[in-house]
Formats: sequence, structure tokens, C-alpha cells
Amino acid sequence: MVTGQRGRPRSFDRDAALDTAMHAFWERGYEATSISDLTRELGIGAPSLYAAFGDKRKLFDEVVVVYGSRYADFAAVALAEEPTARAAVGRILREAAEIYTDPAHPPGCLVISAGTNTTSAEVADALRRRRDDSLAMFESRIRADVAAGALPADTDARALARYAGAVLQGMSQQSRDGATRAELEAVAELALLAWPA
Repeated sequence: MVTGQRGRPRSFDRDAALDTAMHAFWERGYEATSISDLTRELGIGAPSLYAAFGDKRKLFDEVVVVYGSRYADFAAVALAEEPTARAAVGRILREAAEIYTDPAHPPGCLVISAGTNTTSAEVADALRRRRDDSLAMFESRIRADVAAGALPADTDARALARYAGAVLQGMSQQSRDGATRAELEAVAELALLAWPA
């Protein structure tokens, strides 16, 4: 990732460094990932880390953006491509089962798990806003289906969106607890049984 032994590295692969930092935060969370963990895993000194990324919080913010573009955009894609909210949520839950259990990276969702037990209100709030944005996307799509007659007129769009979000967040934690892809796919199918006819 870097070459040279002292001071600013002669060669610094920013994308590779962000990927390494992302895996560290994803595995351990924001709070439990220290600057010394990051410098050790990135193979750079603290001055180089600060010069490249600012502080730990700024690095984390950048990591969350990279994570979103690589691993979390599947929900927005499904909501845009599927013909109904139910089909989109079903696809999202099935894809989450695959992504959350992929052995190529830490289990679960970084945005769901990284803020657990953090003492940083800013980090917790930023991650909460991202999760709230996802719920708002779900709710908007559900409301569109209600307006189009694809869902009953009395459907509580907000509650249904929150239900889908709760299942997704639960699947993330279950994957961290060792649930397999097949087990999470079964959860996804059961969750869809609660969807209004």
C-alpha cells in the first residue's frame, strides 16, 4: 500500500487505504477502531494518516461514503428498478442476505453496526440520518404504490417502511451473530408474508 519508512510515504494508494480502513471500521465499529489500529493496518504513521485524511472522524465519514457506493446502493437500485414496493423490498432483503454474509468482507452492514456503543453523538447522528434516508426511500415508494392502487388505501406507509427497515437491521445483526445466507433468505421470505395483499 505504501513504500518508504519515514515521514510521508513516497507512494500512497488512497483507495486501498480507504478500503483497509473501511474493513477495520466495519469489523470493529467506530469507537473500537483506534488510530493505532488504523496506522498499523494502513502501514503508515499517524502524521501520514492525519495529512491524508484529517482526523479519525473525517476518515470514517469518507469510509461511509465509499461503503455506500460499493455495498449499500443495492437498496436504491432495487427501489428504482422493481415494479412494486413489495418486489423491491423482497429483492433488497434477498440481496442483503447475500451481501451481509459474503465472506469477502466483515458481516452485516457498516452503517447499521459501526455506531454501536459509540460515545460520539456526531457519528451516531450521521449514521442514524443515513438509516433514516433509507426508511424515507422505502416510505416514498410504498406511498407511490398506495396512490397507484398497488397497495390498499389504508396501508400505513410509514409503519411498513419501518418494518422493512427493522427486518433489514435485524438481518445485519443476525449475520454478525453467524446466521448463514440461507437462514437470512428464509427470514426475508417470512418477512414478505406480512406485506399487505
